[in-house]
Order: sequence, then C-alpha cells, then structure tokens
Amino acid sequence: MTELGRAATAHAIDVPGADGAVLTLSWGAATDVGRRRDHNEDSYIVGAPFFVVADGMGGHLAGDRASDAVVRRLAQVSEQPFTTRQGIQRALLLATADIERAAGGNAIGAGTTVTGIALVASQGQPAALVFNVGDSRTYRIDAGVLRRVTVDHSVVQEMVDAGLLRAEDAERHPDSNVITRAVGFGEPPEPDWWTLPLRQGDRYIVCSDGLTKELGDVGIARIAARVEGAQDLAERLVGDAVVAGGRDNVTVVVLQVDGAPDDGDVEDTLPRH
Repeated sequence: MTELGRAATAHAIDVPGADGAVLTLSWGAATDVGRRRDHNEDSYIVGAPFFVVADGMGGHLAGDRASDAVVRRLAQVSEQPFTTRQGIQRALLLATADIERAAGGNAIGAGTTVTGIALVASQGQPAALVFNVGDSRTYRIDAGVLRRVTVDHSVVQEMVDAGLLRAEDAERHPDSNVITRAVGFGEPPEPDWWTLPLRQGDRYIVCSDGLTKELGDVGIARIAARVEGAQDLAERLVGDAVVAGGRDNVTVVVLQVDGAPDDGDVEDTLPRH
C-alpha cells in the first residue's frame, strides 16, 4: 500500500482569479490492514489538489501495485493546488498502462477502484470535482447530514437500481464484492464525475469498501456527528471498522472546508439517492 501526503489543519490556498480570496481546508487520513488480510492493498493521496482512495485487487501483490499506480500518477498531474478533469483522465490512462505492466503474467490481471475529490477552479470559484470508478465511496456532510455522492459500479448496485434488491440488503448479498468497473484489467478507465461547490462547514469522507461494509451509511454518519477534526475522524472511522469485524483493508480520507469564498454560480451536480 502507498500513503502519499500527510494530515493538515487550516491550510490556506489562494484561489486563482478570485481577487485574493482564500480557501481554507483541513484534512486527514488513516488506513489499517484489518483482521483477515495479510497485506494492505489500499492506497491514498492527501494534499491539494487530491484527496483520493484506491482499493487494489488481483493476485499476490498485484492489487498493491494497481492502487499504487493510480495515486502516484495523480501525484504527477500538477504541482498546483487546483487541477482539471483532463489531467485526471490522463493520469488514469497512464495508471492503466502501469497496471498492465505490473500484472505481468498474472492470469487474473490487476486493477483498482479509485474515488475522491480533486480541487478545481473556474472564474475564481473553487469546487470539488468528485470522481469514481468501482465501489469505493465519497460522501459529503452538508449541514450535519451525510449523503453519498458516488454511485457504486457493482452488480448489487445494478440490482438495486433495477428494483431486484433492497438497498439495505446489498452489503449482505453474496455478490456484494463483484464490481463492474475498475482502473486496470486492460480496459480504459470510465470514471463518473460530479461537481460540488465548496462551502464552509462541509465535510467529505472518502473510503474503501472496508469501511462501508462494516459500518454502513448510518454508522458512518453517527460517528461523524460526534468526532471533530479531520484526522481524528479518519482514525476513529478506521478503528471502529476494524473493531466491527475488519474483514477487509480499511482506508479513510477526510476533508473539511474551514473557509471558502461565496460559491456563486457553481452548480451542484450531487445525485439524489
């Protein structure tokens, strides 16, 4: 597993084209191998412009290399605190080629999920560009209410969407680990994208499915309501997921918006679950 970046508190970022306006963020991250795995295939990157989690899969060590390839390619996109959708797409394409080489003769190939937040700015307005491939998740807490931003690329999500399975039963379904999109496995990456305004007081939680399968949305929301501080919340969520069973690697990134310019005309593309 690969950990890029470190926790930060009240980090101020100048917004380009905003006449001196500043975006102030705090962030943290934590990861654990869990109780049943012998190594950690998750990776993450924290630090403007990226707050991202990747959950690798494949044969021995192949998942490690896949998730590593994604976060390292993202780290190369830009030295600036804001990036672009085109830069992310290019990084994912390069990571796909890296993963193909790393998989070598592995018969089942290698791949990784990836989800998280990229900071973008347009006409002086900062925004969160959320992207997702696979079943790792990004959540936003707005006015104390946790809502899922991303939509899982999984067999059980397709069953829920088709009305064949209740959402509350999805995590216990025998096919809950079967995903329908990934970065790697010789296929071009197909991310979903959402643009959200960055508003003071908002919190974002980015996580691998090792968290969601143990705590669920209700458990995540309950803990987030009680724990302040980005690093404290990341550590608490990971710790509670391990205590709850720790059946998989668990990785959490938390981003808090401490201060932001008025969001102006930034369109909120958050889906309604």
